[in-house]
Amino acid sequence: MIHRIPSGTRDVLPDEMRELRAMTDRMRAVFERAGYGEIYTPVLEYEGTFERANLAAPRPAYRMFDEDGQVLVLRSDMTVPIARLVSTRYQAATPPLRFSYIAYAYRGVRPQRGHSRELLQAGVELIGAPGAVGTAEALTVLCHALDAAGLKTYRVGLGDASLYPALLQAVGVEAEQRERILSELVTGDFVGVERELESLHLAQDERELLLRVPRTRGGPEVLEGLSGALHAAGTGMRAVQALLPGPVAERIIFDFGLVRSLGYYTGAVFQVYDPAYGVPIGSGGRYDDLLGRFGRPLPAVGFALNVERVHIALTGEERGLA
Repeated sequence: MIHRIPSGTRDVLPDEMRELRAMTDRMRAVFERAGYGEIYTPVLEYEGTFERANLAAPRPAYRMFDEDGQVLVLRSDMTVPIARLVSTRYQAATPPLRFSYIAYAYRGVRPQRGHSRELLQAGVELIGAPGAVGTAEALTVLCHALDAAGLKTYRVGLGDASLYPALLQAVGVEAEQRERILSELVTGDFVGVERELESLHLAQDERELLLRVPRTRGGPEVLEGLSGALHAAGTGMRAVQALLPGPVAERIIFDFGLVRSLGYYTGAVFQVYDPAYGVPIGSGGRYDDLLGRFGRPLPAVGFALNVERVHIALTGEERGLA
């Protein structure tokens, strides 16, 4: 007799559990040494908490009613609950505030896509540290955590969430069309981006710019000789790079096409890649407007690592070296 479990979930057996626990303990130690206090928030939140955040995605996928008829949801990330926590429990605390977590989040899945419904995430949130200084600190902690996990070949893509939307708006692309183009860009579907742009009445040079920018990535050399919105984004990236320790700076890939699906990102965004695994194993960025939606306006930046993917990438690296 086979007793099924929901798609996107899995059982973890003792050998793997020991490896996961050892890895997360090493990452937790990095967070603690950097001054990030570990917190835990309820798996259940009121639906209104996530509605206040005005998320584009991932919206909570699982809803239920409590005894009073109020709608509860399983949290889809940890950033929104921490924003809620800061506004209620740290109203008078002097920033910056540093929090870390190792906790589960829950997402909807598409059948046959191999998506996880239940995600174990390890991450930090730095509240009240603006601009390049805060972003550089978050990236440094991120790389130290990945080093402690044991990864050797990872890279971190660094982009600007506001760049491509600003370019689309500057050439007169309507809001609905912008959303379609950005949705294609989030998934890395450059053919889809090109198809959407071809359907618009744009000048040739405008279309070429919008096609070229998402494919612009590389080392510090890609930040040179820029103008307009590209220059502004490049200036921000250079400011972050200048504050990074050498070993961390060497991990950075500047990516002008990096766009995140979450609606609260406002500036610097980043994703973690490893050649041993075919999809991003972590991500993060600045969300300077989110805390204000909960009543305490503060700049913020953070990241979340998918622990299972980090472990798979580590296993792949070790096999490659064997």
